Amino acid sequence: MVNGNPRRKFDMQSVVEVWQGDSPIVLSLPHTGTHVPEEMFERLNARGQALSDTDWHVDQLYDGVLPGATTVRAKFHRYVIDPNRDPAGESLYPGQATTDLVPLTDFEGEDIWAEPPNTKDVQDRLAGYHAPYHAALRAELKRVHALYGVVVLFDCHSIRSQLPYLFEGVLPDFSVGTNGGATCAAEIESSVINIASGALGYRAVLNGRFKGGWTTRHYGRPEDGLHAIQLELSQAAYLETEAPPWTFSDVKSGELRLVLAKMLNELQALAPSLVS
Repeated sequence: MVNGNPRRKFDMQSVVEVWQGDSPIVLSLPHTGTHVPEEMFERLNARGQALSDTDWHVDQLYDGVLPGATTVRAKFHRYVIDPNRDPAGESLYPGQATTDLVPLTDFEGEDIWAEPPNTKDVQDRLAGYHAPYHAALRAELKRVHALYGVVVLFDCHSIRSQLPYLFEGVLPDFSVGTNGGATCAAEIESSVINIASGALGYRAVLNGRFKGGWTTRHYGRPEDGLHAIQLELSQAAYLETEAPPWTFSDVKSGELRLVLAKMLNELQALAPSLVS
């Protein structure tokens, strides 16, 4: 319930699920989906079919943390096409190891396709998956902005804590990304990183290995009242183990949800002061 009214759900089969709320906060969840059409799944090799690079249970983790928040969730897997990558194929981190718009390797640098996608496949997936997801996200950002004169996009991610192909050492529990402060007001950035840094038993970093993906960088226009911030969580902070079957930990997640609730409620309270 939101202010006594039920949230409204919109669902485009296999592509995107939208829950409309009446808060100035919009949660985007681009990497929790596990749907891969059968013809694409059969072209993945056994390693790819394991879908190991999913943001496991992030939708469950955030569910109900801020009851009034709008959520936009991709239902398709990132191996179909990654909705957090530039549709033009430009790298987010030039010179660093990363994955492509349609990934050819996993987060360990290993091939995931028995029959790799061709140029036409990529274009078809852009039209059938990437574009509809972002059309839904843009529509919700526009709707919420019209209600409040401001909107805060909170881009929700998670990743295994140790992936030597992508980064050295062990990731902090909270990796906050604002592309060097360009995607949101300073008050939003400081609010999130201060809560993350002050959370007992967790480690946090601002604009470290993860500076905000394409979604954060594309939509973050604070001068227009469109603020975007990415939070990359270590899966060690809420999973029993970072390996199949990727079991959700009720104990760990319960503690983490308290921190996430503090972040989102503080952003919700802060948002009206950002209206220009």
